[in-house]
Amino acid sequence: MSSVDTFGSKGTLAVSGKDYEIFRLSAVEGLDRLPYSLKILAENLLRTEDGANITADHVRALAAWDPQADPDTEIQFTPARVIMQDFTGVPCVVDLATMREAVAALGGDPDRINPLAPAEMVIDHSVQIDVAGRADAFARNVELEYQRNHERYQFLRWGQTAFDDFKVVPPGTGIVHQVNIEYLARTVMTREVDGVLRAYPDTCVGTDSHTTMVNGLGVLGWGVGGIEAEAAMLGQPVSMLIPRVVGFKLSGSIPSGVTATDVVLTITQMLRQHGVVGKFVEFYGAGVAQVPLANRATIGNMSPEFGSTAAIFPIDSVTVDYLRLTSRSEEQLALVEAYAKEQGLWLDAATPEPTFSEYLELDLSTVVPSIAGPKRPQDRIELTDAKESFASSILDYVNDHEAAPFRAYGRNGSLTGLDEASAESFPASDSLAVGHDDATDAPVDAPLGDSATRPHKVVPVTLADGSATQLDHGHVVIASITSCTNTSNPSVMLAAALLAKKAVEKGLQAKPWVKTSMAPGSQVVTGYYEKAGLWPYLEKLGFHLVGYGCATCIGNSGPLADEVSAAVNEHDLSVVSVLSGNRNFEGRINPDVKMNYLASPPLVIAYALAGTMDFDFDAQPLGTDADGNDVFLKDIWPTPDEVERTIAGSIDREMFEADYADVFQGDERWRALEIPTGATFAWDPESTYVRKPPYFDGMEATPAPVADIAGARVLAKLGDSVTTDHISPAGAIKPDSPAGRYLAEHGVERRDFNSYGSRRGNHEVMIRGTFANIRLKNQLLDGVEGGFTKDFTTGEQAAIYDAAQSYAATGTPLVVLGGKEYGSGSSRDWAAKGTALLGVKAVITESFERIHRSNLIGMGVLPLQFPAGQNADSLGLDGTEVFDIAGVTALNEGTTPSTVAVTATKADGTTVEFDAVVRIDTPGEADYYRNGGILQYVLRSLV
Repeated sequence: MSSVDTFGSKGTLAVSGKDYEIFRLSAVEGLDRLPYSLKILAENLLRTEDGANITADHVRALAAWDPQADPDTEIQFTPARVIMQDFTGVPCVVDLATMREAVAALGGDPDRINPLAPAEMVIDHSVQIDVAGRADAFARNVELEYQRNHERYQFLRWGQTAFDDFKVVPPGTGIVHQVNIEYLARTVMTREVDGVLRAYPDTCVGTDSHTTMVNGLGVLGWGVGGIEAEAAMLGQPVSMLIPRVVGFKLSGSIPSGVTATDVVLTITQMLRQHGVVGKFVEFYGAGVAQVPLANRATIGNMSPEFGSTAAIFPIDSVTVDYLRLTSRSEEQLALVEAYAKEQGLWLDAATPEPTFSEYLELDLSTVVPSIAGPKRPQDRIELTDAKESFASSILDYVNDHEAAPFRAYGRNGSLTGLDEASAESFPASDSLAVGHDDATDAPVDAPLGDSATRPHKVVPVTLADGSATQLDHGHVVIASITSCTNTSNPSVMLAAALLAKKAVEKGLQAKPWVKTSMAPGSQVVTGYYEKAGLWPYLEKLGFHLVGYGCATCIGNSGPLADEVSAAVNEHDLSVVSVLSGNRNFEGRINPDVKMNYLASPPLVIAYALAGTMDFDFDAQPLGTDADGNDVFLKDIWPTPDEVERTIAGSIDREMFEADYADVFQGDERWRALEIPTGATFAWDPESTYVRKPPYFDGMEATPAPVADIAGARVLAKLGDSVTTDHISPAGAIKPDSPAGRYLAEHGVERRDFNSYGSRRGNHEVMIRGTFANIRLKNQLLDGVEGGFTKDFTTGEQAAIYDAAQSYAATGTPLVVLGGKEYGSGSSRDWAAKGTALLGVKAVITESFERIHRSNLIGMGVLPLQFPAGQNADSLGLDGTEVFDIAGVTALNEGTTPSTVAVTATKADGTTVEFDAVVRIDTPGEADYYRNGGILQYVLRSLV
């Protein structure tokens, strides 16, 4: 609550006969020239000024903001609300429940632990696509979801009743970010404070990195770790440096045949190349008014893929029109417009162009159809180059003996990769490439286009219906329309449905080995598909409704058909998923799938029809029509006019009104869950989903001094771009992994293992899953993939969890060595929690992703960086050394050292010494580290 108003900014705004207390930006000279996003921060500081944590000097620093200066001024940002999804949200509620007990143990009142800012959770990450391609898929998947997650859902139902200002959107409703823009976001918040109705900008932090989707509505917000989200719920401001702001000018308009997905993949590539980590991106220019709200949301959603903190559009008439369409009240619409205009937050033709730190520009008319992959969202490929790009990428995914052009003829019959003697037994063909049957090693003719110079491994497969087919490297085994990025956007969703209609009318079918699925982001999508009469065509191609939730994009793609999975694993095929998502990191989508490509919803369907990445849509037909004519992609691609007409005729305000009328009530299953009662949770000692974590065990009211690190061993030596998926996977639990063994020992059948993400409320599973990604490459071992390391207590290879237990038994602290962009990916708190619980005291890398670095501090792990221009290899470190880190104790004096002295001693007694940069960037972070973590800090401050 604000108790100081140094600048006299407090005033009244009258709208529609109602008075609102506001804090006027015009009271402070210099704020009017700021970019939109920094004006939001300035209002936040004016409103929360208390003379202690948030001072007039913080406001003055924003007013005097130098766009060219490097960020060096720390401010405290107090988000208006917190939004969570269930994977990352369950641990938040688990921790809040545990904090209630800890407060009681320290002599405090457990009811003090309550969200002080509105907190809303959308249960959207637990649906798995067990059943797909059939009419009852949705009903079966929901049924299985409730069976698997009964304990978690009971716990969340308890939280819904036990905590004030905490609301839960039940399963089967939609994806968190889509529900956020369609319903939860206010754009301008109102709240009664000391008997007065106050209006202020809607801002939020979320436990999912794609919280930035709401930036499309003019709402400043971004993803934080669950750890920071809990602190924000408990009234702790988010500590941050005033950022640089990148102005991104949009001009021109999207050409025919190009989708919002193509635009966002282009922007992702541009911003990754420019470098925007830790910065705000703000869109401006005449072209902004031409960008529909759904496209703005699509762009904002991908902010984590650019690396920026936020990617925001100002409020304008497009914003208000969208709020009206999505059934916000007329009173709210009037307030949004009046408040934005009063505070200089409204964008129109007369708005002066703000000054930015850096500038970029995209002429939308230059964007071309694109995909991204096979393992990073920023690796954009123009669709016309997709086949060639795949032929190059596949070489990284096949065994060395296959990597040479082999057993194959070009289209002209010329021999490639075979000696003359062998050639005699292989009939040349001008239309077929020759592969080989991996089961019998016999030659087979396979219709593989003109790609004979890339490796093939043609494997016969008999499908469940008895039909015979073949699988090969590059075959698309998953085609999924999924993920908030695109399912919130009617232009791409209806383009996909119209393409499906034309494909069916031409007699085309999805290939039989493709697992097809449709997971809309909200029930509104189903509504407009039905109103437009397009569902039957999607279903005809196998794109049945499988659930409303974040499915394939987070690894909940469900199993492949048994016979397909068996062929892939037995013959080590490098097969592909194509999804309309935002993440395609290795090992994320499905354990059987090595290569993953992001594409627009219509292209997902196109690849299901093609059945392979080894395909040129311009040159190769997707099939033939009833008259035997070739059908190309251009023949079934809908025109922009068709899409716009369909949108106009099938989407209206009443649809949103009906679908969100009782959004917190849930279906009969949700309402029938039995709810435990009481201020503290009754933990079930037999539960394998929800367990009381050990963070506060033995905690004293005063923290112990921090210590230097001595005699530490390397748990893992990792390369560049290690993501939070590598550190803490969300997908399937392998039976022979430490987590799988734990569940089996606790009587859980393999079919009920569920995913790591769904078991985030159980620290025992999550510690065992830390660094357990099947694609992790630990350089302490040669050529071994997965969650393994060298255990220096035995000298043998061991599972990382098992090695950590051995080190804990001998009292040996641990360090992790990493490369560039360590911890990029989702804002996954368990990547930090698991690291800490394994006994890792410091992580030394070339650079960190923003959220993961702060999460490590939030769990009491020290983030360090190699000296500029250096890395483990250049320093001659191979991970076998013993590490000593001196100078950490300076933190006990209330100062944060800029560097600490690291000494790595090799087996022969020689040493490598260097000064590591301490990445504790703000005084607030130093407080968290001194307390052993952010939760301990908050708990002590409450008691």
